[in-house]
Amino acid sequence: MRKRLAMLGYALLAIGLAFAVAGGVAYTRVQDGYDSLEAFSEAQDVQLSYNEDDQLVDRGTTEGAEAILQTLKEDWKYPVVDGDLDPNDPLVNTGTEYMYQMATVSYHVLHGTQTVVLPEDVEYNGVLYEAGTHEFNVDGKYWTDFDRMHPIEGPAREQAWSGTVHGLIGELGVGTVTHSTLQMGLALSGLFGGLGATLMLTGAGLAWAMRGSKEIEFPDTVPQRLVDKKKVDALT
Repeated sequence: MRKRLAMLGYALLAIGLAFAVAGGVAYTRVQDGYDSLEAFSEAQDVQLSYNEDDQLVDRGTTEGAEAILQTLKEDWKYPVVDGDLDPNDPLVNTGTEYMYQMATVSYHVLHGTQTVVLPEDVEYNGVLYEAGTHEFNVDGKYWTDFDRMHPIEGPAREQAWSGTVHGLIGELGVGTVTHSTLQMGLALSGLFGGLGATLMLTGAGLAWAMRGSKEIEFPDTVPQRLVDKKKVDALT
């Protein structure tokens, strides 16, 4: 029994070591990913704006930033991490900051106006739209909410949700997913490392405890006197 317990301890020690090594490798890979994302963010040099009171602002006002955060939290249901919005580190390089920047682009598109010029009168669904300049209020319309056949809405959609806007949103989305994936990888590396350490300590403790301990001797399950009695009964 002592040898078996000692062997179990050594086995746990080996398994724990394997988990610890896996956690270390995972941590190294995740750190490489963080370094790459940081370098990418620095190359773009997109920064959030804060006032002298370290409050987040958009176009100079805290009200604008609050409206964008409301879009992010309530409309998009994104779990904002307040600690990611650090006035001492305004560079957009965390998941929340990427999503805030994406919400900023979308917010100004959704609440903006577009100028559409018709070169001639156009009739659509029984309504006459005269030639000239028309101001179209986007009024919260996303790309799919527009009537693309409409003589005013169709051109306004192309102007509001331009290729540049779609490209920015796509790029910011990639940054958000990348940062979230790296966070998950960091959590897994910590899990592997913690599990490995626990198994190693358990295995080492068990192996150490079995050193020098005497083999446990268990009594026979059947007393010898009962065995002798059965032999006598069998002969008679």
